[in-house]
Amino acid sequence: MRTSESSNMLEYQPSGLIFICQIIAKRSKMIFWCTAGAFILSVVVCVFLSKIYSTRAMVVPASEDKSLRNAMLSQMGGLAILAGEAIGVGTMSDLYVGMLKSETVKNPVIDRLKLMEVYDADTRDDTYKELDKRVSIISGKKDGIISIIAEDKDPKRAADIANTYLDELGKLAVRLNVTGASQNRSFLEERLGKAKADLARAEEDLKIFQSRNKAIHVSSQSEATIKGVAELKAQLALQEVQLATLRRRFTDSKQEVKNLVISVANLRGQIDKLEGTGSNSSIPSVGSVPAIGQAYIRLMREFKIQEALVESLTKQHELAAITEANDVAPLQVLQMARVPSKPVKPKKGFIVVMTTFTVFLCSVIAAFVMERFSVVTAEEREQWKKIRFYNPFRRESSSQ
Repeated sequence: MRTSESSNMLEYQPSGLIFICQIIAKRSKMIFWCTAGAFILSVVVCVFLSKIYSTRAMVVPASEDKSLRNAMLSQMGGLAILAGEAIGVGTMSDLYVGMLKSETVKNPVIDRLKLMEVYDADTRDDTYKELDKRVSIISGKKDGIISIIAEDKDPKRAADIANTYLDELGKLAVRLNVTGASQNRSFLEERLGKAKADLARAEEDLKIFQSRNKAIHVSSQSEATIKGVAELKAQLALQEVQLATLRRRFTDSKQEVKNLVISVANLRGQIDKLEGTGSNSSIPSVGSVPAIGQAYIRLMREFKIQEALVESLTKQHELAAITEANDVAPLQVLQMARVPSKPVKPKKGFIVVMTTFTVFLCSVIAAFVMERFSVVTAEEREQWKKIRFYNPFRRESSSQ
């Protein structure tokens, strides 16, 4: 008996490609109907799946004409960096992506296209979630191009969503840019007006002093020091203007504000060191000439300070005016979204092929499993009966 069972086991042991083909041929009917059923079912399911259409709108931040601005910045020497920061040098792509994802842009898109009704949403928040699922905002890392990709069951609505996003972004960007540039220009204009008034007063005081007193000789070293102090004070005044501008937009914890506060403190230290008092002054004539000479030096220094300040503020005001004019159209539309003609989802061919192949593979594996368990020896049956799995719900009998 045992010899007969052993010979049966050897008969069904794998023997290469022939054995595999024998098993597949034996269970070919099951494999065929499982595979055919999967194919038919996947085709039917694909027929009833909703078609999803996708379209793309592309926009790029407007490239400003920097030739005039760079020419003016080159004339400002050490103040070029300060002036550049004042008018907002740098990429705007990340900012525009953030604007596109904001509710300020989403709300008019929802209202104009009545998306709460389309998505059958009970609340505004539900509509935001549905919109986020269907709209992707991508910014190119190298070229800075912003892509607005919209997906919808209705091809026309997909194009409308992308183009409405584009339209609302343009409106918001123009509104914010014009407002910000206008405020900066007005602030600089006000500060420039005050500086011009101070310059006129300093010039008048110097003329009156010179008319009442004889010509006073000031050494070339003193004149150079006066000019240096004047330039430093002009830089200090400009940085104080910049600091005031930043504090209108950010808190003191912002890194840009902290850096500018340190820079202002350093400039004040340099000025205090140059001015000094008595023998500590870097202007020799202040401590050595009579009182009338000291008065002349103070008036000359004030005039030079106001003159340098007016010159620098004038250039910044001109730059702000150019920025305000250029920011009227901050975006350039690279591509409007068009109504797509073909759906992107579902990929019916892929679904049918993968489903059919997967079921075919599973049915082949099932055929080998079924064949293996169709020939079980008496000894194997006894071994199977002895197998006991842990049952957490079975009560253990108490030991006597």
